Order: sequence, then structure tokens, then C-alpha cells
Amino acid sequence: MAKSKLRSAAWFDTPEYYGFSRKAWLRSEGFGRHIFDGKPIIGICNSWSELNNCNAHLRTVAEAVKRGVWAAGGVPLEFPTMSLGEMFLRPTSMLYRNLMAMDVEESIRGYPMDGVVLLCGCDKTTPAQIMGATSADIPAIVVTGGPMLSGQWRDRKIGAGTDGRKLFDLHRAGKLTDDELCEIEGCIARSAGHCTVMGTASTMASLAEAIGLTLPGCAAIPAPDSRRLEIAERSGYRIVAMVEEDLRPTRILTRQAFENAILIDMAIGGSTNAVVHLLAMARRAGVPLSLDDFDVLSRKAPCLVNVKPSGEYLMEEFFAAGGVPVVIERMLDLLHGDALTVTGKTLAENNSGAQCWSDDVIRPRGNPLSDEGGTAILRGNIAPDGAVLKQTAASPHLMRHRGKVYVFDSYQHMREQIDSPDLPVDENTILVMKSCGPKGAPGFPEWGQIPIPRVLLERGVKDVVRISDARMSGTSFGTVVLHVAPESAIGGPLAAVRTGDEVTLDAPARSLQLHISDEELATRMAAFQAPPPHFTRGYGKLFLEHVTQANLGCDFDFL
Repeated sequence: MAKSKLRSAAWFDTPEYYGFSRKAWLRSEGFGRHIFDGKPIIGICNSWSELNNCNAHLRTVAEAVKRGVWAAGGVPLEFPTMSLGEMFLRPTSMLYRNLMAMDVEESIRGYPMDGVVLLCGCDKTTPAQIMGATSADIPAIVVTGGPMLSGQWRDRKIGAGTDGRKLFDLHRAGKLTDDELCEIEGCIARSAGHCTVMGTASTMASLAEAIGLTLPGCAAIPAPDSRRLEIAERSGYRIVAMVEEDLRPTRILTRQAFENAILIDMAIGGSTNAVVHLLAMARRAGVPLSLDDFDVLSRKAPCLVNVKPSGEYLMEEFFAAGGVPVVIERMLDLLHGDALTVTGKTLAENNSGAQCWSDDVIRPRGNPLSDEGGTAILRGNIAPDGAVLKQTAASPHLMRHRGKVYVFDSYQHMREQIDSPDLPVDENTILVMKSCGPKGAPGFPEWGQIPIPRVLLERGVKDVVRISDARMSGTSFGTVVLHVAPESAIGGPLAAVRTGDEVTLDAPARSLQLHISDEELATRMAAFQAPPPHFTRGYGKLFLEHVTQANLGCDFDFL
């Protein structure tokens, strides 16, 4: 390539002292002088960490990427970023998604690289890297880490997250012993990689593919599978050509690409967290996108993927059935098939003719898991700016439900009471939890799947309607209304709900309504007092002052 075309030339091919010294300092790492002769420098943005089991194998993946970059005539240079370990990071990894996005963006802006390969996998690492790379806007390709191997307990396959929650509730109800729970602990997560259900990590990997930022077939390859390393190598090879073509994220992340991602999200029964992440990614790309777009497209898109928590199977079966390319092929008449992707070809060119090897895992259009997409957008007097419900993982008998509410003022309040033997609730009660949103929690944690109270578990009740301004894990299930906006901690109407009030959830009508008069609601809200801030310094203070609400993507307003 001509040196003048390379962004890295501004660091190395300059007449002043620093052009010379930068080459000398890079040669101190053992690189020969030839690497500056018109070769593009490819950054490998690695979120590897031993504190993040989902991404613990990415050092090996990075080596495969490097092979591809070298083979294509580029120079790979690996650099670290934050790694947001979903299971370990307190108070919630979502608090730090924007910080990781800033880390990625500023690393790309500040260092001499002509293109970048994004290595990610765990829930927030994928959207954070895409957000940062989009804002930096140099050629970028995503390589996700893939799902872990399916769990195996005795004679049954079990999925991390979804089945773990069900089995833990059996333990809470006294139906599993401590020893049995210990057995499950040792066999539910059998390898590195993200959860092997259609949780947030699998969803965001699938949407990175659907939106055009990965090579076809990347999302579902299991983490330990050798084909994960092969596609990483091919991605490293491809990014060098993307630099020559100046194929940047903003050329790929168009309005049409985001509509494709939403439609595929609905077809796979994706995590509700995808709504927040896609909104944030769209705003980074300068693409208008709103909750209304999700609702319109959800009504058009059938849910085809029979994978937990919406369905029956796990990600290994989804991969074996054909993965995301099959879903795209079966949805092409609804998609913008001419959308550009990192291959330099269109979405249709990449995926037309993809073959399905199990019509039970990826259903044909004529036999969907449900006629509508996985996520429904609700509105009403306690959610004027919207709320979300994963309707494919909800209980059909609760999709239209009116009941009296029992209110938890906070997550801590809920934890103190949920196992109380005299909690005054029954199967018709609607559980409401406040102060769990972006500012109230803080950080918008995955607290929304309020556990079924022990008194109900003991009666065999498996689901009740639950409402909060929190998120929930994409591995979760049940009739759970989430992301209520505006959140209660900033004076959203959810703050006015009291124990004993009646609320109606009408999912088919997309309605969530508190049954009190407008005058009573106004009187209650006039008495609202905002809680003191959780942080008075550092990143936490920055977060509280600048984070937007769930319906806007929870990014920082200045980004």
C-alpha cells in the first residue's frame, strides 16, 4: 500500500525527531525495519482477562488473528482494554460499559493503527467495543469468543444461566440437596466462552453478525471449537483489505443495518438488553433509532430460534443447525439484503442459500416459535417513555393480567423480604421493584428477574408478573417487565406506585397501566424526593451526571 494512504504514516513517516524515535522504539520489541514499508498496522483490541471467564481464551484467539494479518501483509499489534466480567464485576458491568467504550475509542484514536480487530464476547464487551470503534471510525471487524460448551448434569444437558436459575430455585424450595447443587456447580459451565443460551452475549454476537460487522457464521461457533480460531485467522486476513478499501464502521452501520439487526434480534428471541445496546450503538453511528422502531419491527418478525430461554435447545445445537446465516436466509424477504458488510459484499450475498440442518432448532417461517418477535415494547402511565418485555420467555396466561401490587422500594428491600414465610402475596400479585435504574441502583444492574417468593415456590407457583426499572440477564425468563422509563430515582411515575394499587399488563395491546386517577398520580409525584447520589467523585460521579435513560441507550450524553 502507498504509505500516504495509511493513518499510521502520521506517526512513523514524519521528518521530525519523533518519526525516527517511534520507529526505533517499536524496533525495540524485535520488529524489523521492513514493517514500516507501506504495511498497514492492525490493532488487535483484546478484552482477555482471567476475571472474565467468557473472554479467558481470547489470547489464543488473538494469535490466530495475527496469523491472518501477517499472511495478508499487515502488521498486527495487540493491545488490552477493560474486560467487563458479567459474573464478577460489582455493582454491575453495565456501570462500566461506557467506560470500556471510551477506553476502546481513545486507544484507537491515540495509537498508530490503520485498522482494528475487536476481540470480545461477554455481554457488555461486544457493544462497548463496537461503540468505541464506531466513534473512532477506522476500519474494524469483530471477532466474538463464542459460547461455552453445553453443561451436562447426569442425563441432561443444561444451559448456564437459564437452567442454573431453575435448578437454584429448586434448591431454594428444598427439592435439591446441597450435594446435588455442588454437582451442578461443577458441570454447568464446562469451558471458557459465554453462556450457551440465547442470553445477552449470544444475542450481541448474533447481532454483530447480522449488522454486518463479523464474517458470516462467526457468532455461534463454540469457544473451544477449532473453527473459532479459523474464523479469527480469516478475520485478521480480511481487515488488511478493509484498510485498503477504507471500509469503516459508519459505512456499514446504516439505518438499514440497524433495522436488520432488530429483525434478527426478534427472530432469535434475543435478550432485552439488546434494545439498550443497539440504541447506544445507533447514536454513536448517528443513526436515528427509537423504541418505537423495535415495536414496529417486532410485530413483523416471527421468532424462529428454538433456543433457551425462549425455547428448548442450546447454542451448540443452534451452531450445528446452521447458526445466524440460516436465520438471515429465512428472513431475507423482510431484511435489507443490500446492506454492506465487512466482507465488502452485501448481507444477501453472504447468506443466500445457507442450509438448515434442523428445522426444530431454527424453525421455518411457516412454523415459528411465535408469530411475533421476542421483545415487546410497552407504554402506559407508569412507563411513559417505554418498558420492555421478553414475550417469548413469558407465561402465556400472564400476558393479560390485572393484579394488586406488592412494592419493594429497593433491591436490598426485596432481598430482605423475598424468602419471608409470611410475605402477603399470591399467584395474582404483581411484584414491583424501584430504584434499580441507571441512576437509582446505580448502573442499571440485572436485578429485574425478581425471584419467585419462597411462599409461592412452595405452592408450586412458577411465575408472576414482575415490574421494575432494572434490566435482567438475557438468560432469564418469566413475565418480567423491565427498563421502565423514566426510572423511579429521577422521579419517573414508577416512584408513585404503592403496595395495594392495581396494575394491568396487556402485552398484546403493549400497555402497562396503574389504576389511579391522574390527579392522584400528580399528588404522589409532587411529594417525590430524589435520593442522595451514590457517588460524589470519580467515574461514578461522571456516570450519574451524564448517563441517559434506558430508552436512549444509557450512553453518556456527551458521547
